Amino acid sequence: MLEVSALRGGYGAVEVLRGIDLNIGAGEIVAVLGSNGAGKSTLNNTLCGLVPAFGGRVAFEGRDITRARHTDIVAAGLIQVPEGRRVFPNLSVRENLELGSYRRGREHRARNMERVFSVFPRLEERTAQRAGTLSGGEQQMLAIGRALMAEPRLLILDEPSLGLSPMLVDEMFSLVRRLNAEGLSIL
Repeated sequence: MLEVSALRGGYGAVEVLRGIDLNIGAGEIVAVLGSNGAGKSTLNNTLCGLVPAFGGRVAFEGRDITRARHTDIVAAGLIQVPEGRRVFPNLSVRENLELGSYRRGREHRARNMERVFSVFPRLEERTAQRAGTLSGGEQQMLAIGRALMAEPRLLILDEPSLGLSPMLVDEMFSLVRRLNAEGLSIL
């Protein structure tokens, strides 16, 4: 599904990624581990087209996306939940979710919304609530729900447990296993 070979990338003249090789098969969960500053977020952002690759190759479902625009990568179904949740705080839960299907999945918006609510019933209870007033765990649910609205083929979760209580971390990883059991590939 995702094949990364000899990937190099970074910011300006600073090379952060130096020859990354990674393969994710359909239906797999793959974790990238490393200390702070090791380049995990840079890898995710490079895969998504937000940070340019200096060299190497990224193929998604057989198609070379190394230098593709981020909008084309989203259209292909590679969807990221960025570190720090990044919800739109002044918009409602429903509006945040609808934005997830802006570029991909729009024709199935109602069905996808129901799926998100089946995964995250708390979000359905709070559809009219402003996202900025949700707890950290609820905001993480919203960020993942927004990504699910885009009908991902591969979901990239950047630091999904950051700032969550131990109980919510367990809940988060149970959710990851559930989504994977439904056929979603996850990095």
